[in-house]
Amino acid sequence: MTSDKSIFIQNIYYMLTYAFQVLRHDNYAEIATEHFENIYDMFAAILGKGVSKQLKQGLYKEYVLHEDNLSTLRGHLNFQKTLQNKLTKKQELYCHFDELSVNNLYNRILKTAMRLLFRNADVKPERKALLKKNLLYFDEVEEIEKAEIKWSTIRFQKCNQNYRMLLNVCHLVLEGLLLSTEKGEVKWASFLDDQRMCRLYEKFILEYYRYHHPYLHPNADQIPWNLDDGTADFLPVMQTDITLKNAESTLIIDAKYYSHTMQSQYDTYTIHSGNLYQIFTYVKNLDKDNSGKVAGLLLYAKTTDKIQPDRTYRMGGSDIGVKTLDLNCDFAEIKAQLDDIVRKGFELG
Repeated sequence: MTSDKSIFIQNIYYMLTYAFQVLRHDNYAEIATEHFENIYDMFAAILGKGVSKQLKQGLYKEYVLHEDNLSTLRGHLNFQKTLQNKLTKKQELYCHFDELSVNNLYNRILKTAMRLLFRNADVKPERKALLKKNLLYFDEVEEIEKAEIKWSTIRFQKCNQNYRMLLNVCHLVLEGLLLSTEKGEVKWASFLDDQRMCRLYEKFILEYYRYHHPYLHPNADQIPWNLDDGTADFLPVMQTDITLKNAESTLIIDAKYYSHTMQSQYDTYTIHSGNLYQIFTYVKNLDKDNSGKVAGLLLYAKTTDKIQPDRTYRMGGSDIGVKTLDLNCDFAEIKAQLDDIVRKGFELG
């Protein structure tokens, strides 16, 4: 019988399929049918398949700066080091030059993540076999230290779009699952931390609605401040996680992934105050005419807490809902929960 843990891991895979549509392709079809007992085995399956597919198209190459002693001039001459060669009677020119290479940041990250997963004891042998086969094509690629990777600077262009999903998975592996390295030993977390799960949770919900309910124009919109004088200096940007809208109504969803869905003090449970203030601010600034046609929803990922919020409040003429999304069930039930939010929010059928 499938455990709750394996169901949850399987659902992380489904969340990834919405966040990165490429996982819907036939190449990944068999992964969707598997039951994973740990999250790094799932990531090993995705990277194994994904890199194998990329190898058939060829590894991405880009110009990398090199410097070396050469018999003929190439690129730019380093006069000081060339002079040193002359003094030591070396008849060589020291040059700086660009060379098209597979040993670039993108492939270095791929190799590092695959090698880490290959060394993980909980990754299944068949997964390791595919990773090992892939790594044979990375001989010219160096590994990279996690601290050297500046994730925010990585950009994707038409020629390396295929790497977007692969590097996002590598990011989850290297930053979300790798806790520390001591004396060459790797320490792993069992699951992604709340911060990274929150980003995946938000992206999943947005892309789910984009895929299944495009008529509601799902988007992560910016909401302008409803100001009397029009001066917005120093005010923070109001960026929604998900905004759904049709001609009559708008629903703003704020997706929250916390260890605890409620805050507590002295055995009294309340909704996270900051979250409530935020969603109320979004709704009232978007509904400038106070029409009541803009609603808000705090959608928490369900936890094991005894108290789970599920109610709607009428505040200042607007509906503000607070509820949970159960991710620890069959994915068909998750879809039903998300569809029900749309049905009730827009009074459909």
